[in-house]
Amino acid sequence: MRPNQPTFQIRILLVLLLIIFGFTTLWISPAEALCIKERRANLRKGPGLNYDKLWEVFRYMPFKQLGKKGEWIRVQDLDGDIYWVHRRLTTKSFKCAVIKRDKINLRRGPGTHYKKIKGIPGEKYFSMKVLKIKNNWVQVIDAWGDKAWVYRPLVWIK
Repeated sequence: MRPNQPTFQIRILLVLLLIIFGFTTLWISPAEALCIKERRANLRKGPGLNYDKLWEVFRYMPFKQLGKKGEWIRVQDLDGDIYWVHRRLTTKSFKCAVIKRDKINLRRGPGTHYKKIKGIPGEKYFSMKVLKIKNNWVQVIDAWGDKAWVYRPLVWIK
């Protein structure tokens, strides 16, 4: 008995599409956000302690996760630079923000009519945990427990 030709071709096409879809989901993994959860973390050139340390970052530094190799995570920072960090130093359980440029104002409330806060560095690469977002303002807390509000376009949030 000969199979019905159009039905057989449709089945073959569906099987091929499922195989192609399966392979693309293995190869393409969407970038995920993560934060440094420990006091300090070394960013390395490759996935292991034997690779050069390129940068030391502090708690709440956000990154975009690009991939994994064993216990190491390949990450990208706000400037687009790529590093490797050990998995146990990171978390995906909250959002973090980092200042994108030098000398910004951190405020007591969500708006320019609130007073500026002195004593919290408004410098590029200063990292903070995101507490909430209200309109175009972000409430943050730094590693020492100081809270402030920052204008959303001035920070990179992941």
